[in-house]
Amino acid sequence: MPLHPQVKELMARQATLGFPANSEVTPEEARANSRAGREAFPREKEPVGEITERTIPGPAGDIPIRIYRPDTEDTHSLIMLFHGGGWVVGDLDTEDSTSRGLVNRVNAVLVSVDYRLAPETRFPGATEDCYAATVWAVEHAEELGVDASKLAVAGTSAGGNLSAAVSLMARDRGGPDIRHQVLFCPVIDYKFDRPSYIANADDYGLTRDGMIWFWEQYLGPDDDGSNPYASPIRAESLAGLADATVIAAEYDPLLDEAADYAAALKAAGVDATFTEYPGMIHGFNGSFGLIDAARDACDEASNRILASFAK
Repeated sequence: MPLHPQVKELMARQATLGFPANSEVTPEEARANSRAGREAFPREKEPVGEITERTIPGPAGDIPIRIYRPDTEDTHSLIMLFHGGGWVVGDLDTEDSTSRGLVNRVNAVLVSVDYRLAPETRFPGATEDCYAATVWAVEHAEELGVDASKLAVAGTSAGGNLSAAVSLMARDRGGPDIRHQVLFCPVIDYKFDRPSYIANADDYGLTRDGMIWFWEQYLGPDDDGSNPYASPIRAESLAGLADATVIAAEYDPLLDEAADYAAALKAAGVDATFTEYPGMIHGFNGSFGLIDAARDACDEASNRILASFAK
């Protein structure tokens, strides 16, 4: 189908900001432009019970986290949220709307992780931060008031990549036991020639050239994108991974790799679903109050998480 009218309107509004491509500015300027873009068109924020911030020990220093709590008293399940932004931009505010939505729908405590960014920290710094934060949250389950046996990871774009990578790391390292992984518009493979990369190379927000730049910042000149913690679809085996919900957008360069990963997970015996949202662009799921399908995607993800927890 054509671009959804809400998507067209948002893209037109964003175009008026006149920001250059990330590859034409420094990473610091790219981050500032990303923050300014969010502030220019604010997303709706569903109320939650409580939000606090703190730091926790990480592999290379303290990691800032934000903890969202629902407005209920029971022991809650746990969701680890890793934000998007191509491993280069993004912060704890990037997926605030998505975090709130998952908290309310799953009745979970959600820990959002402000992992180290590239190019200052190359791969695998971000993955190690996210894995360490997940281990910390499980080890501090009583303090957080969560049932760590009901653990999910979630994220958009690079955050989806990190969620998939942490799921692999947890399997390979003997824990924690992740029950579900939600991958919104995920980066899955260091490869730029799938049909969706060609068809959606330009004009839909995230571009092919933009993704190449993000990967260059993340990997640096010497690293290999075939590492499965960078490109999860290249893992020797996908067996034994957490249940997965893969959500993609029709007009996204990453559409085909998301579909391929969901298919590969299913072939490996993982309970995985794939949904392509028609007329949508990369990262649509975070646009609460601007694009109605954002809530639909959050509903779908939440229902899938709850189904895994109920097994």
